[in-house]
Amino acid sequence: MLAVVRQAGEPVGALLIDDRWQTEGINDRIQLSRMNTEVNRRILQHWMREGVSVVDPSTTWVHASVDLAPDVVLLPGTSLEGATSVAAGAQIGPDTTLIDVEVGENAVVTRTQGSLSVIGAGANVGPFAYLRPGTTLGAGGKIGTFVEAKNARIGAGAKAPHLSYLGDAVIGAGANIGAGVIFANYDGVRKSTTTVGAYDFVGSNSVLVAPVEIADGAYIAAGSTITGNVGPGELAVSRSRQRNVSGWVARKRTGTKTARAAEAALEQKEPS
Repeated sequence: MLAVVRQAGEPVGALLIDDRWQTEGINDRIQLSRMNTEVNRRILQHWMREGVSVVDPSTTWVHASVDLAPDVVLLPGTSLEGATSVAAGAQIGPDTTLIDVEVGENAVVTRTQGSLSVIGAGANVGPFAYLRPGTTLGAGGKIGTFVEAKNARIGAGAKAPHLSYLGDAVIGAGANIGAGVIFANYDGVRKSTTTVGAYDFVGSNSVLVAPVEIADGAYIAAGSTITGNVGPGELAVSRSRQRNVSGWVARKRTGTKTARAAEAALEQKEPS
């Protein structure tokens, strides 16, 4: 270009610039990656000057559209995207990606994938949690290990600590969702909502078949499949009675390690 301009008889000069990156072009994916890294470095420096702690800037990515408050801590492997906002004192990461998520004060979000969700003040999410659009976790609530929530409104202090699916759910304050609970929200045609009341206790490995309403202060026995409404203070049990078949292992599994273990245990129980 310089030669063409000179041949045309036009003047050629030099312009001094303080920021050399303003002159960089992006002509391939290598240059694009280099430019992205520089832009991210500047964004992180800005937030660190505003009081945000970034433990490892080399593995932390924050979009220009993100808003962070002072005393936020970003641990390694964190990516904050879109309209995400994080309030003062919250800790995000490690290994967490939040897209258009609002995080309240002093919340802790660990190894979590989340989008279009709200996490209340003092709430705890993860590790290995999945927040899908429409999830709202109240103040002091908990969404724990291997829990997936979708279009779920979870009240203050309510908790689902592990291994549950909360789909199209309304969960009252202080409710406890046991391990392995499934909100069965889809019947193959339409999706419906399940409501769990305040301070309810839903036992482990229960299935709540929507639409169903469980009133405040109720219990669901572990292993139940609930297809009807439950009233205040009621205990809902929906499972067959346990039956122990004596001698089954000796008859059906003769010669196995299990059979030998059972024989040894029976011999120990026999009076000498």
